Amino acid sequence: MAEAADFASQRPDDPYRINGLIFDETSDPSRGVVKWDRLRSLWNGGMLIAAIILGPLYFTWSALAVFLFLSFVTLCCGHSVGFHRRLIHRSFQCPKWLERILIYLGTIVGMGGPLWTVRTHDMRDWAQRSVNCHPFFAHKEGLLRDAWWYLHCRIELARPPTFDPGGEFGNDRFYLFLNRYAMLQQLPIALILYAIGGLPWVVWGVCVRVAACTTMHWYISRIAHSKGPQSWMVDGVGTMGYDVPLFAIPTMGESWHNNHHAYPASARHGLFPGQFDPGFRFIQLLERFGLAWEIKTPANLPARKGLRSLISAQG
Repeated sequence: MAEAADFASQRPDDPYRINGLIFDETSDPSRGVVKWDRLRSLWNGGMLIAAIILGPLYFTWSALAVFLFLSFVTLCCGHSVGFHRRLIHRSFQCPKWLERILIYLGTIVGMGGPLWTVRTHDMRDWAQRSVNCHPFFAHKEGLLRDAWWYLHCRIELARPPTFDPGGEFGNDRFYLFLNRYAMLQQLPIALILYAIGGLPWVVWGVCVRVAACTTMHWYISRIAHSKGPQSWMVDGVGTMGYDVPLFAIPTMGESWHNNHHAYPASARHGLFPGQFDPGFRFIQLLERFGLAWEIKTPANLPARKGLRSLISAQG
């Protein structure tokens, strides 16, 4: 069994716990088999091929504008704020109707349904906090194999933890529906885009957008776990995140990944001057209108065991 740094606590009041998993001393992130995920592979591969072939053929400036607008809305409001900061880390509270809108927008990104995303994220987070984890989780393989694993495969651990997102999310019929029919959520979007702008809007608003978002998510995740500046270190973890300043805007602040590894429960990822964080700015906007509260940041989170600042040491 792999030794762990600070994830053994499963107390509900621990802001640094991994919310979607239940594990014990037998759970092991180091031994498993990587298998081809046929449906996901066909989806990601099909979108990428369609984007490469059809994107240039159906390019228009209005289609590009649709691509940029939908990418911003779904990545910022949906994936970054809805999926990551609310559903996974529960770093702020909001009305249920708003949460469901954000989670729907996160599903529209095209990477997967809400519960699939929680499980995938939490398994990777748990494994990376371990002293020893499978290369699948740590991006330790070469570029092409890592891309193949991340976009076309899944891992089956010999001794996995139990997935339990909690009744608030796991029993929500809307989230169960989105999770089961995640890929089909692109269909109404495609029909609306076709009615307004024809095939160019469909190609760029669905195929190019989904292909770009999924591929970008893999590539930035690889970089954010392999190289870049670091301001923090957590003693005992196997894989520590790095900041990727160049991608702060397209990831909506998610690329301040060293900060996120240091304070995973924080709704704010850009912690220092100049670290632009669109996702957190959106949460602040919601707070201004009374639609977000109990927003967690390093300023109101308890001290984390084993967390060290590297800034003073570098100075």
